[in-house]
Amino acid sequence: MPLLVMKFGGTSVADPARIRAAAEKVRAEVARGHDVIVIVSAMAGRTNELVGWVNETSPLYDAREYDAVVSSGENVTAGLMALTLQEMDVPARSWQGWQVPIRTSSAHGAARIEEIPRAALDAKFAEGFRVAVIAGFQGLSPENRITTLGRGGSDTTAVAFAAAFGAIRCDIYTDVDGIYTTDPRITAKARKLARISFEEMLELASLGAKVLQTRSVELAMRYKVPLRVLSSFEDTDDTSGTLVCDEEAIMESNVVSGVAHSREEAKLTLVTVEDRPGIAAAIFGPLAEAGVNVDMIVQNISEAAPVDGGAPRAVTDMTFSCPTDQVARAERALAAARARGDIGYETLEIDTEVAKVSVVGIGMRSHAGVASRMFAALAEHGVNIKVIATSEIKISVLIDRKYMELAVQALHDAFALDKAG
Repeated sequence: MPLLVMKFGGTSVADPARIRAAAEKVRAEVARGHDVIVIVSAMAGRTNELVGWVNETSPLYDAREYDAVVSSGENVTAGLMALTLQEMDVPARSWQGWQVPIRTSSAHGAARIEEIPRAALDAKFAEGFRVAVIAGFQGLSPENRITTLGRGGSDTTAVAFAAAFGAIRCDIYTDVDGIYTTDPRITAKARKLARISFEEMLELASLGAKVLQTRSVELAMRYKVPLRVLSSFEDTDDTSGTLVCDEEAIMESNVVSGVAHSREEAKLTLVTVEDRPGIAAAIFGPLAEAGVNVDMIVQNISEAAPVDGGAPRAVTDMTFSCPTDQVARAERALAAARARGDIGYETLEIDTEVAKVSVVGIGMRSHAGVASRMFAALAEHGVNIKVIATSEIKISVLIDRKYMELAVQALHDAFALDKAG
């Protein structure tokens, strides 16, 4: 039988009624002749509840026990889904991560999948079972302890199973009906895309789009797993949702495919840093060790600063962005490096009232003028740019947060994203 992977997120399995609705979709695929691997998340809100209980019980918790607790939500959903399918006369059984087993690294709370052996599931399919229901988000470490993959890890579980079993496709069922050109809550002109390339989706996910976890898109791109995002609350067919696929499978597309935004950004500037070989490593090494996720980096032109009794020295300013919840961590790491004498700077300027807005599109590779068009649209609406960063298929800017929605709407209009390519 051709194999299909179907993943249902927390809102899709929030209660027994929604689990039954999801099971109906699985039964329909079985009726079409598919064997199915179903990946389930915990019921909506359950993981947050479990995390809260852990923090209440032990603020300085053992990460291994944390994983044992927070992974239990998926186990409940998997069992209920299997029971529901059995009530529908669909041969199904549930599997926890350790039963497959899903082999992972030992990084509790952020483990990486290393191997998914096929033998156990292949044997059950050979016996006549049509559906394997797998608890997402979890695995088994080399020390035989339960691990979790980080928030959104069920998406990664689903793609990993699709790759390991050679599935024809991986369908991600969620509370939205596909990938849009931008957030529909910001502009009513946002249009659902029929297809989008892996590279574009990876950029959008990393830049703030919440539909798919970044790691799952990376995995799908590496193993060429077609991903489809569609709604669990609507009737669907083979044309529903958005297909994330190879660039070659997209005949025509707009130069820009989407506008992404990230609200919780901060801009940090080290003023008057000595400009010498190795200074960037001295700054960003400690930040990496402190777990600060640095994004945009800009270094000013070096200037000569006078030194009392000596020759002028070259100095510069170094600016970078990071999430607002990592600012305190960055500040401590830089202060410690300064105290050790690894780096020197006069002041650290911090602006926590900025947002990142980005345009993404594979068409940028072959079309000039995207940057000028973007900057002109922002200027026309009085939006000042603080920092610019580019890649082959992306242009990102930092702006004042109060102008974020205006900027998204202006760019969506400027590139006519409400119209199909």
